[in-house]
Order: sequence, then C-alpha cells, then structure tokens
Amino acid sequence: MTPELGQLALILALLLALAQGILPLLGAWRGNRALMAVARPAAAGQAVFVAMAFGILVWAFVRFDFSVQYVADNSNLALPWYYRIAAVWGAHEGSLLLWIFILNVWTVALAAFSQKLPEVFASRVLAVMGLIAVGFLAFIIFTSDPFGRLLPMPGDGADLNPVLQDPGMTFHPPVLYTGYVGFSVAFAFAIAGLLGGELEQAWVRWARPWTNIAWGFLTCGIVAGSWWAYAELGWGGWWFWDPVENASFMPWLVGLGLIHAQAITEKRGSLRAWTILLSIFAFSLSLLGTFLVRSGVLTSVHAFASDPRRGIFILAFLTIVVGGSLLLYALRAPKVVGGKPFKVVSRETVLLIGNLMFAVAAAMVLLGTLFPLVGDALNLGRVSVGPPYFGFLFPLLMLPVVLLLPFGPFLHWGKGDLPALKQVLLRAGIAAAACAIVAAFFVNGQLKAIAGVASLVWLAVGVLLYAIKRWREMPRGRRYPAEMAGMLLAHLGMGVFVAGVLLSESLSVTSDVRMAPGQTQHIGGYDFRFDGAHRTTGPNWRADQGVVTVTRDSKAVAVMHPQKRTYLRGQVQTESAVDAGIFRDLYVALGEPMDANDIEGAWSLRLYYKPFIRWIWGGGLLMMLGGFVCAGDKRFRIKRSAKIEEATAGLQVQETHA
Repeated sequence: MTPELGQLALILALLLALAQGILPLLGAWRGNRALMAVARPAAAGQAVFVAMAFGILVWAFVRFDFSVQYVADNSNLALPWYYRIAAVWGAHEGSLLLWIFILNVWTVALAAFSQKLPEVFASRVLAVMGLIAVGFLAFIIFTSDPFGRLLPMPGDGADLNPVLQDPGMTFHPPVLYTGYVGFSVAFAFAIAGLLGGELEQAWVRWARPWTNIAWGFLTCGIVAGSWWAYAELGWGGWWFWDPVENASFMPWLVGLGLIHAQAITEKRGSLRAWTILLSIFAFSLSLLGTFLVRSGVLTSVHAFASDPRRGIFILAFLTIVVGGSLLLYALRAPKVVGGKPFKVVSRETVLLIGNLMFAVAAAMVLLGTLFPLVGDALNLGRVSVGPPYFGFLFPLLMLPVVLLLPFGPFLHWGKGDLPALKQVLLRAGIAAAACAIVAAFFVNGQLKAIAGVASLVWLAVGVLLYAIKRWREMPRGRRYPAEMAGMLLAHLGMGVFVAGVLLSESLSVTSDVRMAPGQTQHIGGYDFRFDGAHRTTGPNWRADQGVVTVTRDSKAVAVMHPQKRTYLRGQVQTESAVDAGIFRDLYVALGEPMDANDIEGAWSLRLYYKPFIRWIWGGGLLMMLGGFVCAGDKRFRIKRSAKIEEATAGLQVQETHA
C-alpha cells in the first residue's frame, strides 16, 4: 500500500499548504501573532509529507513496483539503478513532484533563515510560498498522479526514453529546477513588499542573496543542459533555440536584469517599481516554462509528450499568478516608487541600459517561442521560428551590454568619473584592438573569431583594471568583498563565454564522410582513421561501436568509440565520442552502414573539429560561481534593527489591547 501512502502524503501536504498560504496572511492583516506563527510549522510539515511522497516514488522505482503506472512506463528490469532513480523525474508526473519537492526545500530554507525578518513581513513571504505550493499540489493530485495503479501488474516495464539515459539526466533537471523554483522566493518577497509597503526598499536587501543563488543554479542548469545536448544528440551543437531551451533562458535573462535592478534599489532606493516588476516576471516566466514543457503545445526534443489538456490547469494557474500579481502591482506600485536622482553618466544609467537590453532580449525570445502558437491560432499554417531569427537579433541586443560592461564598476552611484572612463576606454580598447589584429593572422580573417578575441580582451582587461584600482585605493579588508568578487567573476565569465561562442562558431570544421576500415580523413590538422566497427552490449542495449584513431603529425592523440545503440524496445540512439580539451574538442558520431552487402564494411561518420567550445561552458560556470559568491556577502545578513524591534513591539501592544 505504499503508493497509496504517497497519495495520502500529497493530500496532507496540500492541506498544510492551504494553512500556510491563508492563515499567516490573515494574521498579518489583523495583527494576530498566533495566526502568523502557523507559517513555519505548516511549511515544515508540508515539506515532510512532500519528502515522504518523493521518497515513496523513488522506492517504487528501486524495487521495480510495476503496479505503479508511472514506474511501468519509465523503467524496466534491465535499467541500471542510477537511471531508475533519474527516471523518477524522467516524465511528466515525476518531474512535477521533483518541482514541488524543490519548492519545499526553498520554503524550509527561507523559514529557517528568516527568523530575524519582521514577523509580519516573514509571514507574508511564507504565505505566498504556501499559495504557490497549493497550485502545484492541486495540479499533481487532480491531473498528474504519479502513484496511479496499473492492474494486473506486468512482469516488466517499458523503458526510460533513451535520450534520457545519460549521466546528464542525473543532475541536470534537479539543478535546473532549483534555479527555476528559486525565483519564487524573489517573487514572494516582492508580493510581500507590495502588500506591506511600509519597509520601502529594505525587502530588496533581504531578497538579494536568494535571487543570486537561484540565478546561479539556473545558470548551472542551463550550462549542464547545453553540454548534455552537445554530448548526447550527436549533432555537435550546444544551443538550438529549442522552445524548451528558451523556456529556461527567458527567466535567466530577466533574473540577470533583476540582480542588477536589486542592486540599484538596495543601494540608492531607485527603480523600486521596476525591481518588483522584474521579480514578478522572472517567476512568471518560470511558470510559463513549466507550461511549455508539460502542456504539449510546442514540439521539442526535450518536452514531455503529455496530455495537452493538463496545460489548461497550468495556464489557469499562470493566469491567476501573473494576473493577480500585476493587479496588485498596479494598485500598490505607485506607493513604493521613489529614490535618489542620478545623472546621465552614472552607474545607475549603465545598469539601467543593461536591464532594458535583458528585458527586450527576453521579450524577443518569448515572441519567437510563442509565434508558432499564434500562427496556428490565426490559421497561418505551420510557422517555424528558429536560429536565423534568434541568431541575428540576440547578438544585436547584447552588443551594448558587452561594450558598456567594463565601464560600470568605474562609475560612482549618482555620478560618473569621466577621467577613469577615458583610461578604461584607452587601455582596454588598445589591448582589444592589438589582440584582434594579431588574431586576424591566425584565423584567416574570420570576423566572428576576431570579434571573439576582441570581446574577451575588452572585458578581461576591464575586470583587471578595476581589480587593480580596488587593490590600490581600498584598505586590505575592504578590497574585494563577496559582492565585488562575485561581480568580477561573472563579468570575466561573460567574456570567456562570448569568446567561446564566436571562436567555436567561426572556426569549427564538420565533415560527413563515408569511411571504410583503414581510410583516413584530415580535419582541423588532425587525421581521423576509421578502424572498423564491432558489436558490443550494455545493461539494456546492444550497439555497433566504431573505432576511430586520431593522430596529429603521426603522433597518437586519441582512440574514440562512437556508438549506434539499439535499446530493448527497438529505439535507436546515437552515442557520440568526444575527446575534450581546453582549446579544442574532437567529436565523432557514428551513422549507418553504407550497404549491408558492402564487403568493405563502410560506414557513414560525422567528424567535427570544435575549437574553444569548452570556453562556452567554462564562461557559464564562472558566471554561476559569481552569483554564488555574491550571495555570500556579509551585508546581506539580516540583523534585527530598531525598526524591526519597534514593529514587533507594536504587534504585542495590539494583541494586549485585543
């Protein structure tokens, strides 16, 4: 009866989520501390029951309980144990349960680390988190039950989608969802700030570390997903502007703008309404991503083939969340505007331009992602929006960001230091131009590659100049606080990322060839010799495995083993072979045998030489690290101020009179 216990646990979690979402709000409204005190124990109880349900589903997969429909559909007796655990979130129902589990982890962490927040404010924040949990728990209970029975129980199950049988499946979805769901905390802080309004921009300082951590996890998840697609799908690319890729990229862009907007609001009190709006949009786009992935309305290699009717529930929930929060924003935002003025040449101006570019880029991606739906609705036929649209517009929108990035740290709040800007422009500009000229001789005049080198040098020299400036002018203990160190890491990561993209795209070499055993193909300075193919087997698959020996100047470099796997249910999957390096990847994908009667044993192969592609993911990891480091700044640690004590004392007086 353990599956039924899982169902019961989810129902009890829903009841506690209702208590967490409603009672603390009533308590904050009426000044009732007893009702506000419900928030933390309700959050803890909800987390216990959700963890119980999640553990029961894991146990059902581990012990091959094929009486559970979800287990029978996504595993079998031959599936290795680590993929059985990953299969828990390998399809719609389990991934939704993972989402709820991670939401509860964020809520419990928020309850634990918000003890020093004003009681009224903390109760509102936790109540908003509870209401979000109500929506998702109702969704999983009423439309997406992961514990539904399959009777009579089959002797074996189906199989996990072969595309998902990859090490990336074990960590990519949990990390990505941690970032997705993490923006609910910034959303909850913003809604609580709108409901109260009396604490001005104080809530922004409390929200900043949570936003940075969520953005860092989302960055890590996107990087992991990009690497997984590159290594698994056999196409040699790292980003295809797929709808599900866009679903994670949109909140990432808005979250990046939110991080900088929060800095302006917290330090200067400006852009409060804009910061609240970005907080709403970041989480709303996370919900939209959930809708796109699980509704089935858009076709994607990553999307779950779920019943589109489930999307109606998510769409209704999205409408309530977005519509309700925007209505509250319209009513309350005029009361929280304000802040100190700033001049045109100032740090605020640079950050604001970056904010606008990130917001416009997110809107552009949203339009391109949803336009096929609009085309179907207007009977325009099947409309495809792909890399040509995104690849042209996105670099144009990001160009001002890259150009202005080195100047931001040198500008003061409210006004700018023009002599310092001239020094940055002169030194970084000369260094970038000189390196671009030198690079031109090595890349055969490839403009993208030259621009990649110039961008990296431009951003890296800007970071170095500011680090030197801080070292010279600031006392030892204040040179590089966590917020400053995180910013420098993230800006450097941006430079490495841009260089990796432009260099890889312009210098990569691809060759689709027919090769018989013993034949050699020369690509990118390397010789690829095909030594034939043989049969091999795995725990739940059999494969034709090629052997490709790579040499350079007659010296052995690597022996690569690309595979063409056939799984138990007949699904065929390409497993590419990659020889990775800091400055280049060698990549081989095995195609099909040219002719069953071909005595030569020739196969089709796809060979790639991918220079600097690892820099793309290295830059992303540096940006992720910057977000995490920034979140650890001591300034963000909450201290009980006199104002907080005064608010708490006021509640006690109200209760005494009551």
